[in-house]
Amino acid sequence: MAGNRERQRRRARERYERQQEQRLQRRRKIRQRVGIGFAVVLVLGLAAGLTVAFAGSSGKTASPKASASASASASSSAAAVAEPAHHCTYTATDQNSKPSLPPATPDYKAAFNATMNTNLGKVQISLLNSKATCTVNSFAHLAALNFWNKTQCHRMSTTGGLYMLQCGDPTASGTKQLSCSTPTLGSGGPGYRFADENLKGATYKAGTVAMANSGPDTNGSQFFLVYKDTSLPANYTPFGTITSGLDILQNVAKAGTSCTYPQAGGGVPKEKVIIDNVTLKKS
Repeated sequence: MAGNRERQRRRARERYERQQEQRLQRRRKIRQRVGIGFAVVLVLGLAAGLTVAFAGSSGKTASPKASASASASASSSAAAVAEPAHHCTYTATDQNSKPSLPPATPDYKAAFNATMNTNLGKVQISLLNSKATCTVNSFAHLAALNFWNKTQCHRMSTTGGLYMLQCGDPTASGTKQLSCSTPTLGSGGPGYRFADENLKGATYKAGTVAMANSGPDTNGSQFFLVYKDTSLPANYTPFGTITSGLDILQNVAKAGTSCTYPQAGGGVPKEKVIIDNVTLKKS
């Protein structure tokens, strides 16, 4: 009798141990499946994030858009250029008008200071020739052609983390108050485009002057002046710093806008900013 009870207890113990081992194996398999599933979700999530990031960098408007935080990424073309650049490439976008292209060989050793003479006063800018050589080369070229004479700064943003005045559109000419409904407003350019520069670690603090664009490497004649620290992804070539006249922009911002652009954000400044001319001093 004692021997039978002992055998029964041993069998029960063995059966219990087998059940425990089976439970442990099932738990291990469940953990493995969960881990694999999480990894797949993580990879898919990262891929989706990258897709959104790349899609967001190819907008169709010639205007910067606000972002929650600035990115330090640069375009591949900008990363390939060592500054100061000794050679610049400008690609014509309007063969019919045969635009005057800037010289391919920039004066990369020079120091440039620009004065934007407006109806409200002078805005003086120190140009970053050693960091955005081809951009400064284009800016100097257009200034010499009187390209911006009697044009209006067509867009002001005062909300949403985007604080800037956008200028440089040749279609915004004259002294008549602009309208947000004008079809061509914000789409004008010099008839050529060129690559981004100086994007690595770019930030847009008050006083920054940077190029507006419609996607990577689509710079033309439009630029924006930042009057208050702004959060933007590093997609817009910074090529200058305002040294005097920042108060002019801030006063224009206080006056607000007369209308709102449906998609680009911001609107036409209530207080007109007319560029009489842009002059450069080289040293």
